[in-house]
Amino acid sequence: MHNTEQQYKKIKPVHTSMPVLCNRCEIKKAHLKRPKTGHSLCKECFFWVFEEEVHHSILSAKLFNRGETVGIGASGGKDSTVLAHVMKVLNERYDYGLNLILLSVDEGITGYRDDSLETVKRNQKQYELPLKIVSYEELYGWTMDTIVKQVGLKNNCTFCGVFRRQALDRGAMMLEVDKICTGHNADDVAETVLMNFLRGDIARLRRCTAISTGSEGAIPRCKPLKYAYEKEIVLYAYFKKLDYFSTECIYSPNAYRGHARSFLKDLESIRPSSIIDVIHSGENLSVKEEVRMPIQSNCARCGYISSQKLCKACVLLEGLNRGLPKLGIGKHHKLQDKLLKSQPLTEEEEKKFKRISF
Repeated sequence: MHNTEQQYKKIKPVHTSMPVLCNRCEIKKAHLKRPKTGHSLCKECFFWVFEEEVHHSILSAKLFNRGETVGIGASGGKDSTVLAHVMKVLNERYDYGLNLILLSVDEGITGYRDDSLETVKRNQKQYELPLKIVSYEELYGWTMDTIVKQVGLKNNCTFCGVFRRQALDRGAMMLEVDKICTGHNADDVAETVLMNFLRGDIARLRRCTAISTGSEGAIPRCKPLKYAYEKEIVLYAYFKKLDYFSTECIYSPNAYRGHARSFLKDLESIRPSSIIDVIHSGENLSVKEEVRMPIQSNCARCGYISSQKLCKACVLLEGLNRGLPKLGIGKHHKLQDKLLKSQPLTEEEEKKFKRISF
């Protein structure tokens, strides 16, 4: 059975002995009960309400300005596919005046990303939007397949996350876009709040709930789907019959995010508002004035934004190219000057960073 249908069946459309009318139009038969609000809606009303909530998020946060070129991060998955569809609908319905472009990153994962990119190419034709694909291989000289062969499955998501963020920015700069919008949904944001809280990462905790960020990369990013539940995105894609790729990344089963996701799902099963509650908690957290925050500057090697002399991506690449895969994962701050000057490490330093337990 298709993954979308499996997720949809878990949500359970409205089925009772007596027909339930849509709470909004009170005319048509309800086809679903919204996980977010509990309202019973027909398909047409659900589409309208879902799109209007995204429209409200865009307007209230003033995410875009007329005439801007906006890159839509497109992976072929449900979130980015729904984002692309809704952005096109709203851009035409409300005359935003935006120039929309699909931007995809090819991490080089055989049997996963190559298949999902075929979905993106179909979306390009369906939505009649331009498409730009950038790859890890052309940007870094490495693919995730070759990285995993060296670092194993335990830490590969660290490499992919860092490289992907920078690759998206580099692709956006090639296209000269004004902003990038990504398909991060409410579940994603809540998971990130939990992860940063558990890691004690105050700097990221302060900014991870922002619907728009302009200081983390070369080009401002925004999340139009910030308040959209993942379950409702699945419902939207299912009833709209959108074309998307539903297979999970073959290298992600051990990702730390998976534990936060499982915990959040358990909370949601008891209290459906848990997702939004966690987001609001993250938005309202305050940090003492005396707490020192990292000062953002630029990487001395590639120019990307960084709180260190070398950005995380450059340190990870240095480790891969030196055959020291653990270099970018362990504590490397004291080695920044050596790495910047491409100086050799001591035998003891090399031994420390050489092996990663698979």
